[in-house]
Amino acid sequence: MARFLVSRLAGVVLILLLVCLFTFGVFFVLSPDPAVQICGKNCTPELIERIRDNLGLDEPLLTQFLTFVSGLFAGRTYGVGESATHCAAPCLGYSFQSSQPVWEMITDRLPVSVTVAVGAAVLWLLVGVVGGLVGALKRGTWWDRSAMVVALAGISIPNYVFALLLQYVLVVELEWLPFPQAVPFSEDPTRWFQNYLMPWIVLAFAYASVYARLTRANVIDTLEENYVRTARAKGLPGRLVIRRHALRPALTPVVTIFGMDFAGLLGGALITETVFGLNGVGKMTADSIARNDQPVIMGVTLLAAAFVVVGNVVVDLVYTALDPRVRVRSA
Repeated sequence: MARFLVSRLAGVVLILLLVCLFTFGVFFVLSPDPAVQICGKNCTPELIERIRDNLGLDEPLLTQFLTFVSGLFAGRTYGVGESATHCAAPCLGYSFQSSQPVWEMITDRLPVSVTVAVGAAVLWLLVGVVGGLVGALKRGTWWDRSAMVVALAGISIPNYVFALLLQYVLVVELEWLPFPQAVPFSEDPTRWFQNYLMPWIVLAFAYASVYARLTRANVIDTLEENYVRTARAKGLPGRLVIRRHALRPALTPVVTIFGMDFAGLLGGALITETVFGLNGVGKMTADSIARNDQPVIMGVTLLAAAFVVVGNVVVDLVYTALDPRVRVRSA
């Protein structure tokens, strides 16, 4: 197990370095000159050169990349002399538009995105797995057909359409919920729950539909395996057969996509946050793309990639708990 964990962590470091290299190349080699974007319209060649010197853009690309990577762990200093500015680790640079440190911008908005992601994940995992399990056990009944129709609708309806529809019904017509705002839990738990309920439902509706169909298909396939028939033939209770012999193996693919989906959402639910006006990482990313704020876009890209890579490691560890065969192979 220890060797397996060490090898996975080494792979994480390598993948993150490759992501840093790719991201750096896209934003600093293939994109327009950052110095020109910072300088703005009323600019002179002398000022552009001064900006390039302060950012280190006149250095060789390899030196720029190594400085960028070292800044993530040890920080870096922009400029020299009295005009020097130190960027503390993890340094992702400064926004072209607001001149704020990108890391501070992300951490200020990350709690909103984490709240949206965690609440939606709990909801879609509960509804999706339970709905898929019941659909598999009651295959061919009205419950199974109804659940799959709802699941198909959840996959087909775009997020922004469902968000606008839900907002119109629950906020405008029925006035059951307020228009979503990022209210801290410590300030008012009731308002916090009411304000995040619609974003949770919107995100969970689409994901739960996928998880319900996947769980149903996996459980049906597992129930037809020989070892499940053997367990039933030995006289084990039906609930024990379902829980121990059918559900656990069927959840392995669900865990895989859950790790990817949840890790991706931690990087910001762009459409949902934008529709509901929640100032999370997703909305900040949309605003930065509209303004071509390269450091912010690059910072969010690296953060999202880190979440996905770490999520994969967590999924591999959960595999060892769900499937003993994985534990034996990794020993």
